[in-house]
Amino acid sequence: MASLPPGSTAGAHSDQLLVEANGCTRTLILNRPKQLNALSSTMIKELLRCFAAYERDDGVKLLIVKGKGRAFCAGGDVTSCIQSIHNEGWKWGADFFRNQYSLDYIIATYIKPQVSLLTGIVMGGGAGVSLHGRFRVATDKTIFAMPETSLGLFPDVGASYFLSRLPGFYGEYVALAGARLDGAEMLACGLATHFVHSNRLVLLEESLKKVNTSNTFAVCAIIDEFVQQPSLKENSSLNRLDIINKCFSKRTVEEIIYALDQVASNFADEWIAATIQSLKKASPTSLKISLRSIRKGRTQTIGECLRREYRMACHVVRGDFSRDFFEGSRAILIDKDQNPMWMPPRLEQVHDKQVEEHFSRIDDPQWEDLDLPTRRSQGRNIESML
Repeated sequence: MASLPPGSTAGAHSDQLLVEANGCTRTLILNRPKQLNALSSTMIKELLRCFAAYERDDGVKLLIVKGKGRAFCAGGDVTSCIQSIHNEGWKWGADFFRNQYSLDYIIATYIKPQVSLLTGIVMGGGAGVSLHGRFRVATDKTIFAMPETSLGLFPDVGASYFLSRLPGFYGEYVALAGARLDGAEMLACGLATHFVHSNRLVLLEESLKKVNTSNTFAVCAIIDEFVQQPSLKENSSLNRLDIINKCFSKRTVEEIIYALDQVASNFADEWIAATIQSLKKASPTSLKISLRSIRKGRTQTIGECLRREYRMACHVVRGDFSRDFFEGSRAILIDKDQNPMWMPPRLEQVHDKQVEEHFSRIDDPQWEDLDLPTRRSQGRNIESML
């Protein structure tokens, strides 16, 4: 294992991110396997330092990002985040999201190629540190989701950028229903750039460690030697894209659920029933701000999306208009009774003014907008294989 770049913090938490140096390649390993590599504040700061240092280092040509154990990254460490907000106040949460979104922006606009090896679970913050990179390699063991609406949050880390660019209204479906996608679905909709069988991943990684160029075509050619073209399963949601486009194109969440109910009344389909159930279990406030966020993201740059999401996240951790994030985290992650008591409990009680307020500046002398650095690149393109 190589040491972290100069300026990194040594100490009890420094082993949460491991670095391997092989020639011109640096492999960043998320190293909290018992927590499914959930991103702590320490990990985010270490990743920020690594990306900044390696971008300036002419001796580094390629970055590989992977997780240790059976997950790539299950998201941000929400339980610790909630505890720290309770103990230290909303400003701690704001700083956590500020660092996380700054990291996502640097990855999205990074000059050198990044290859993310998406083994196992890829959720929430794990999507932020991978899907904004140049190459996203899914496998037969990959499970992707943005489950934030079930936690009283919203798909963030730039999700309003990358989900809004999926085929048709598939992004709205993935965001609102917290849908789980496998590796083949990630490739087909454009979230992944390549699909490699898990038993060939070690060979791919060994080949990438020999790279001595930042030329994206050369890196892509290496990955192409190991790719497979997977088939979608018969029950894949992508085989129901016509239904998704018909229903999730509606203007409001209420209209989306009504449209799904109408389809369900015409023929029995487990997928439709499961989708309706997911929507009805989620936080009404989260559903509404998530839909508005995805719709806004369709015409915004990655920087604009992250700045807006930062405002939203700060309102959420402050509990300005809803405390559903704290209640959802309690019910799903802490007490695990799976019975969150949303307030307000019904969609019709979440008014447009309350939704729009989530996108406003925060009137507090301790708060300021997300200030992102000037970058040469403007972000990656999401390209569907459909």
